[in-house]
Amino acid sequence: MPSSSENDNLTPLVGRYLRIDDVTWGDKPKGFIVRFRGWLYNQDTAQAYDDLAAALKPLNITPLFRTEEGRHAVILLSGTVDPKPSKVWVNILMFSLTVVSVLFTGAIFSFQGALPTTLAEVFTFLVSGAPFAVSLLAILLAHEFGHYLVGRYHKTNVTLPYFIPFPFSYFGTMGAFIQLKEPPRNRRIMLDIGIAGPLAGLVVAIPVLLLGLSLSEVSAIPFQLPAGQIFEGNSILYLFLKFIVHGELLPQPFDYFGVHPLIYWVKYFFTGMPLPRGGFDVTLHPIAWAGWAGLLVTAINLIPAGQLDGGHLISVLFGKRAPRLLPFVLAALFILGFAWYGWWIWAGLILLLGRYYAEPLDQITQLDSRRKLIAIIGIIVFILVFTPVPLVEITV
Repeated sequence: MPSSSENDNLTPLVGRYLRIDDVTWGDKPKGFIVRFRGWLYNQDTAQAYDDLAAALKPLNITPLFRTEEGRHAVILLSGTVDPKPSKVWVNILMFSLTVVSVLFTGAIFSFQGALPTTLAEVFTFLVSGAPFAVSLLAILLAHEFGHYLVGRYHKTNVTLPYFIPFPFSYFGTMGAFIQLKEPPRNRRIMLDIGIAGPLAGLVVAIPVLLLGLSLSEVSAIPFQLPAGQIFEGNSILYLFLKFIVHGELLPQPFDYFGVHPLIYWVKYFFTGMPLPRGGFDVTLHPIAWAGWAGLLVTAINLIPAGQLDGGHLISVLFGKRAPRLLPFVLAALFILGFAWYGWWIWAGLILLLGRYYAEPLDQITQLDSRRKLIAIIGIIVFILVFTPVPLVEITV
């Protein structure tokens, strides 16, 4: 770690942007070169950070903007982020495998007839899965490229999407993700990148779902349900879209058994029970199934925890207070897990991998009014698309 005498050129450089009250020189245990505290001259703190970072980059130094004891702090770290080029062939390979996996899943969902035995029949079989595959992949591509394009717009180094094939599953994929190859510069950029994916995916998912529901028929549910029968869960938005297309809340139970309809729906919404045997429900067209999956993906990504998009949203809104919400999120997922065990898996993943919240380099710059509104919209979207019980499968 360089000594203060070797870095006396840093004080006048930082002094261009910060009215310096005190200086603390660092060492290896402290983990920084030098810390300056005072007040930034420029009210546009985001621009001040960008200008200072550009001035320090030739010196191989990265600045951090923090607030300490009611004052602005500029902390200088040795080194800069120099991301290595990504291996694009990995993205292409994973996407190609995901296309095949999703086509196969869509074919299983759609195909009528015996399983294929010849190459020509295999081709016909896979083509039958195209409506589902194209619809779902369009939603996932919109989501991930929402992140990617906004990241590039803000000159943040991000990877292309990594798609995850998951054959022999309900959707044929576990979704996709992009990787930030450098920390976001400030909360505004962090919010923009985080919220762009869910909003872009939703813009595609809603028309896909409306189209799919218009192609789906409402049919009677037998009293004796066969093993393997699946009931997809409801979110507020999904219930509303079904009502728009078919003019009724679905599934429509055979009888409320003396329970007020509102109480029935609240119970069904949060537990998936009682099953609407003998009632009516929409038999989902493959495109509708893809649209419903798009809402579920949006909801999961907006869970307000850790490295998920919702975690970034909460982090930029509440800063250091955001981790205090994690125990409540985990408790809610644990309770919901009694209705759908998948939430236990997500709770475990969040506990294992998602306890840490991303921290921008510049934590002084706050959200502007427009972005605060966008963040609130993100929370509202989460409430509208969250599905407490995504799937109920008849096992006996």
